[in-house]
Amino acid sequence: MAIPRVHHHHLGHLDYQQAWDLQKRLHQEVVDRKLARRNQPSLAQYHHLLFVEHPPVFTLGKSGSVDHLLLSAEELREQGFTFLKINRGGDITYHGPGQLVAYPIFDLDEFFNDVHRYVRSLEEVVIRTLTDFGLQGERDAGFTGVWLAGHPARRQPRRKICAIGVHLSRWTTMHGLALNVRPNLTHFNHIVPCGIADADRSVTSMSVELGRPLELDEVLPRMEHHFAEVFDFTPTKTHRPGIL
Repeated sequence: MAIPRVHHHHLGHLDYQQAWDLQKRLHQEVVDRKLARRNQPSLAQYHHLLFVEHPPVFTLGKSGSVDHLLLSAEELREQGFTFLKINRGGDITYHGPGQLVAYPIFDLDEFFNDVHRYVRSLEEVVIRTLTDFGLQGERDAGFTGVWLAGHPARRQPRRKICAIGVHLSRWTTMHGLALNVRPNLTHFNHIVPCGIADADRSVTSMSVELGRPLELDEVLPRMEHHFAEVFDFTPTKTHRPGIL
């Protein structure tokens, strides 16, 4: 099988709805190309990897509960939050400034047809990225995403540092992961993050764990590298901020 070619897109600071619309358009283009290749096997497939930072927004996955949003519609407006119900899996999560969000639009026919492996691979990208900064990320058998281990002796709970939620149609992916680099963690107090209300679990960021400010521009190149490494693809080009 040929090595997949993936276009990287650096979208900068972008409204969630705009990014979602772009995902849907690229997803349809990838699916259309997949179908066209049945009659034109020589036609190359193109995959996309979007990197973006959103204004403050809460998104609710199709299996989530609206009760996990702890603000009223009026409070959302007053505090400048947007709330959207979307088509990814999972429950409610928060996106905002200081969070590095990655949306792979991959035709998994060119990688592997295994949803479980796909999600584990996204986790592996984040775990390797964290390792580059001296942080030890790990999986939790009961929950999707990437965590940092708790320390009972320090009364420190298990901390979630990256949320993952995906959607697949015709083996083509949408949505992805959100790594907390330096977001305002108090915004997570307005939801039950990912529907997890356990007292021994919390949310953290790379900046908090490292004890110093960390910029997205420091983290993004390492995440790009590990995406190519884990999914074994060739990055073809990078688009700078703007809607394609």
